[in-house]
Amino acid sequence: MSAATATITAPAQAAAAGEGRISLRANLRHIGALARRNMLQIKQDPESMFDAVLMPIIFTLLFVYVFGGAVSGKGHQQEYVNYVVPGLMAMMGMNIAMAVGTGVNDDFKKGVMDRFRTMPIARSSVLIAKIVVEVGRMLVATAILLGMGFALGLTIHTDVLHLFAAIVLSVVFGASLMWIFILLGLTMKTAQAVQGVAMLVLMPLQFGSSIFAPPTTMPGWLEGFTKVNPLSNLADAARALINGGAVAHSVWVTLAWAVGITAVTAPLAVARFRKKT
Repeated sequence: MSAATATITAPAQAAAAGEGRISLRANLRHIGALARRNMLQIKQDPESMFDAVLMPIIFTLLFVYVFGGAVSGKGHQQEYVNYVVPGLMAMMGMNIAMAVGTGVNDDFKKGVMDRFRTMPIARSSVLIAKIVVEVGRMLVATAILLGMGFALGLTIHTDVLHLFAAIVLSVVFGASLMWIFILLGLTMKTAQAVQGVAMLVLMPLQFGSSIFAPPTTMPGWLEGFTKVNPLSNLADAARALINGGAVAHSVWVTLAWAVGITAVTAPLAVARFRKKT
């Protein structure tokens, strides 16, 4: 028996022998042990970090130098950096979240999740541990994105605390999206199907938002969709926190979306995890 498995099993068996319920402290220990297991997997397979490392570099260069001239005018790409980098912080969350769904689906195919379900641990701890590790990957991707932004001329017009707030807001919203993709991973039969459905959701949300261009440049029907798109609220909030401007409305709307998504999809994902065959 591995150390991580022993950490999970011992306190859980004690809890089961007692009140039949797992205490919060034991649950946290299970989450920690499972998170360590997931991080060890990344250590053994460094290629699993390629998306978190390369995606922000490629996207920043691509959108600044391909779209920057069209949106801000030729020769004004540096001004576009301050517009698009905060928006890309929102995009990073969605793309990292998609990987959670495929990972969960793959773990079921390998029988890993069946093994966890035989242990006397909270079912939610398995899924939360996944999210904890993916949040770490999201932070790595965001750090690289900001590093690229600074290299291309990103300027913080507020202060470090506001920048930190933009990062936290992006992570909170990204973590809520992970529950959606976990639910997809538990529902779809294959990882390819999860990716296919995820892309059908991601593409309209990403490109029908204010991430890459101001909504005022879009047709009326698309501008209306953009205004209610949660990614637009997140991008606008991050942009205001970094560049200055009215921020309260976008922040509260983004937090409301994050809470609502989590409240609806997290219980569904846990219930599906229990029943999945």
